[in-house]
Amino acid sequence: MGQKKENTAKNYDHYGYMVDTAPYKNLLDKGMPALEIYKTLGNANYLQGKYDVASYWYHKLMEFTAEKNYDPQYLFRLALCLKSIGEYETSDSWMEKFVLLNPSDLRAKNFVANRDYLKQINQASDGTELLNLKNINTAQSDFTPVLYENKLIYATAKTRDTEKKPKLPYLNLYKTQLTNGLPQGTSEQFSINLNTEANESSAVFTKDGKTMYFTRNNMRKGKFVRDKEGISRLKIYRSRLKSGKWGPAEDLSFNSDAYSTAHPALDSTESYLYFSSDMPGTYGASDLFKVKINKNGSFGSPENLGPNINTEAKESFPFLAVDGVLHFASDGHPGLGGMDIFKYDEKLKKVVNLGAPVNSQSDDFSFVTNADATYGYLASNRSGGAGQDDIYALKLANANCEKTITGWVKEEGTNNTISEANILFIGNGGKELLTVTTMADGSFTATLPCQEELTIIAGKNGYRQGTFEVVNFDEQHNESITITIGNNGATGTDLVKLLQLDPIYFDLNSSYLRYDAYPNLDKVVNYLKEHPEVVLEIGSHTDSREEDAYNLWLSNRRAKRTLEYIIGKGIASNRLTAKGYGETRLVNNCSNNSTCSEDAHQQNRRSEFIIK
Repeated sequence: MGQKKENTAKNYDHYGYMVDTAPYKNLLDKGMPALEIYKTLGNANYLQGKYDVASYWYHKLMEFTAEKNYDPQYLFRLALCLKSIGEYETSDSWMEKFVLLNPSDLRAKNFVANRDYLKQINQASDGTELLNLKNINTAQSDFTPVLYENKLIYATAKTRDTEKKPKLPYLNLYKTQLTNGLPQGTSEQFSINLNTEANESSAVFTKDGKTMYFTRNNMRKGKFVRDKEGISRLKIYRSRLKSGKWGPAEDLSFNSDAYSTAHPALDSTESYLYFSSDMPGTYGASDLFKVKINKNGSFGSPENLGPNINTEAKESFPFLAVDGVLHFASDGHPGLGGMDIFKYDEKLKKVVNLGAPVNSQSDDFSFVTNADATYGYLASNRSGGAGQDDIYALKLANANCEKTITGWVKEEGTNNTISEANILFIGNGGKELLTVTTMADGSFTATLPCQEELTIIAGKNGYRQGTFEVVNFDEQHNESITITIGNNGATGTDLVKLLQLDPIYFDLNSSYLRYDAYPNLDKVVNYLKEHPEVVLEIGSHTDSREEDAYNLWLSNRRAKRTLEYIIGKGIASNRLTAKGYGETRLVNNCSNNSTCSEDAHQQNRRSEFIIK
């Protein structure tokens, strides 16, 4: 696209643009000016999708810079980062400054035209159920799902057990069989003869199953290469199925060594190939294009889809549904944070955000649906996943499905019925569905939309809460249940010690929950469900490295991440508080200027759960 690649976040895949996140002190010791340090650390974390940490350094950059000298690009990045941590009002205030400095920017125009974007996004939500495909997701990146012959084909950075793990993981295409829309087993490589030491990802197949288009990094002599700016450009390749094997990859005519083309998609007639690129004529970091596929297999000239769809930011991962509607990922249109998934309403000439749970505060992208629109699939790096990016299935909700549940609330020990007890019903993803009150005889009745998981909580002043779990509420007949509630109680200690949990540790300069923390956090959640009277304070900590103010900020982010996970599992927010203590409560002598091992520093990067 001719501009400096500083504006290219992740450059389509997670291995096209690798950056260093050296600690602040290291850069300071090298003599780098503060202004450049803030830009460097902000950009490094932004490009790796660590938006919460990036927001800290971009804030420092703005504090250091006079308002009249604000760079609009950094204003937009800061606003986007703030959305990703749920600070929408603050994000909007920075976007207002962005609009004043850059009113002709397409992102500014979209913001002005959609100031009530959050309300619109919430209205766009269709109640679909999000399912993490845990049996195929790994600790690496798993993304770009696509359907082929009742299989899910996707890109992953995992390696086979027989392979030596490379220093830098690279992507291959894998496949897994689907049963009723979901993978039931493990996965295996899609086509060994197409795999290289570059990244293969984002495939699409013709209806007859004999031709595939996919994305691969530039290569030289069979090796993965980068250009002088540190970027490995991407190209779209074509392969044809011959005698049950995929043939050699064909470099398409509109590819170039000077720019990237990626993420192919086909329209319903297979006469146009859609893709994303930063080729000349692009508005921003990447735009969506289409190119005519001639009958002889050659291609016309790429056409930019225009400013109704593209912005000065990133538009990528196009997908055309069976009904012809274009879907894509973007961080330039108003969204929940990071990259969101959108569709283009051709009649209204308007881009529409698909809303939650399709979108989140993190990066959500590479969305596709199956032929009968019963399932959708996407990738996301949202909290609670197995690794860097996970693949999720969307079980499309049946709006006409409802079930009735009846029951009684009784006192623990006496079996007496309890009148005027409050009953809260919590559905998929921790969503509060309905609250009812028991009748004089302690009975209740509720009609609810079908849910795969249903949690029922009963409570009354002077009593300890009681819970009841219903599995596959959408498949069962009308239910009749009994919930018991007892006397209040309390305990005062750290649940990590009480439950003999493994410590909840964090990586250096990261507030993201590690995969090894989830089993122990789930034990905390189970304890809270079994003891609904318990109220917790989540206290999070850092090691002594980095500056004190940053560590206090980072520990608050860690506490908030931990809080959000527990709430997301169905625990009421009024039972939890979260506080960061920075480096003020070290568990060892690894204070400022001390020489300690990494294991010793790790002991301080933790969360605690104190019963109040």
